[in-house]
Amino acid sequence: MATHQKSDWFNSCGRVSRRSFLSHCGLGLTGIALSEILNRSSASASGSHLPTGQPHFAPKAKSVIWYFMLGGTSHLESFDPKPVLNKYAGLTIGDSEFNNLVVESPYYRKNVRDFSGKPRKLMGELYPMQAGYRKWGECGTEINNWWQHLGQCADDLAVVRSMWTTDNDHAAQLQFHTGRHIFDGFYPSIGSWVHYGLGSLNDNLPQFVVMGTPPGDCCGGQGAHDSSYLGPEHSGVKMSVNPANPLPFGTPGSSVSRQERRGQLDLLNELNSIAGADYLDDPEMRARIKSYELAYRMQMAVPEVVKISDETNATQELYGLNNRKTKRIGQQSLIARRLVEKGVRFIQIYDGGWDAHTKLKKNHSEHIEQIDKPIAGLLKDIKQRGLLDETLVVWGTEFGRTPGSEKSDGRDHHPYGFSIWMAGGGIKGGVVHGATDEIGFHAVENRHYVTDLHATVMHQLGLDPRRLEVPGHKRLDIDFGEPIHEIIA
Repeated sequence: MATHQKSDWFNSCGRVSRRSFLSHCGLGLTGIALSEILNRSSASASGSHLPTGQPHFAPKAKSVIWYFMLGGTSHLESFDPKPVLNKYAGLTIGDSEFNNLVVESPYYRKNVRDFSGKPRKLMGELYPMQAGYRKWGECGTEINNWWQHLGQCADDLAVVRSMWTTDNDHAAQLQFHTGRHIFDGFYPSIGSWVHYGLGSLNDNLPQFVVMGTPPGDCCGGQGAHDSSYLGPEHSGVKMSVNPANPLPFGTPGSSVSRQERRGQLDLLNELNSIAGADYLDDPEMRARIKSYELAYRMQMAVPEVVKISDETNATQELYGLNNRKTKRIGQQSLIARRLVEKGVRFIQIYDGGWDAHTKLKKNHSEHIEQIDKPIAGLLKDIKQRGLLDETLVVWGTEFGRTPGSEKSDGRDHHPYGFSIWMAGGGIKGGVVHGATDEIGFHAVENRHYVTDLHATVMHQLGLDPRRLEVPGHKRLDIDFGEPIHEIIA
């Protein structure tokens, strides 16, 4: 030992103090938010500003499943079809009757600018829709024909066609989740606010779970599920669909058996009991004992949740697990349902590859095929299980795509008007709210910045975001957003 540099957990005599030894005997759950217990215990004892973990008013939802499409899904080939594009296909904006609609619009003059501040060059020729559409369900919501399975769920969906944001590049992925432009810095994500505001429904599992591949460093990286100044304990916990190692850095290792891990924990408990005699009134010590127990329970419980092989063949077929194209999102969606059943608050699922500057028809038809059946399967499954009423399902993307063509067979980024949808959790089904103009360029009716979606989620969970203010971190009015009351049942 003398040949190595001593760390700060050695005392002056070269011996390890009991408290330091206990504090460093973790259970391999680096990155998992165990310190939440410490924080909440300290908050209760000190009367600090931390939330109590209880809703501010009666909630309509308990959990959120949040799907996010990276790259930008075209609203025109999904939930906001515009047949007029077929009529004027091939004409430029200047040659069509929509020139004034775009160029003279205050939204265009104010927002459509490049990095030099000059008006951004108008898109190319108007590009026709790449598939047909129809009215779905009793509600008659118009949805693109590629969504054969989700269209069947139209009566459960509230489609919002008037979302807008300000980042015209892929850092809009960060803005969608935090409400702030990447040039503003990093702020807490919506999932982190939910985690911060609400207590656990199941102390055996992490309360904010992330699946899929998150944004790259160019686009905010982990910031889309990060907690920023709320503290790392409120960040999303990355989970895989592999039952052998569902929590990266969160398993004791393949060579350590369940009995060995239990023995390690029993030893820690014995040592903690000895230390507890010295620190009878120490809330941190009591909380640390709880955290070790929580770590063990997570290590035992999480693999069981992701073990979907015990689901019926009918359920696996419903989610598309028997098809290689739909299997990935199907597994994640089925695990999301199982997490909700176990009391997890917020599950965030990323799906990438939607940035269709070229070959939009091939790109979107293939990607929709991969997610359509699994997401519809989730909606149908939780509905038949009685979970839809208390589970809020959100589908979103960073922005839409331009009505005009780019490189002849694609669409460019388009933050000025696009679509999202919500279902369950006290949201009206079979409704369409807001609208873009005739060619889908601007959100012109009931316009909603992305934080209005955040506010709607918080409202359904019984949270008032203004009551979650953190001293020293003043927020702007736009950060809070306003709930979209028109779609709330």
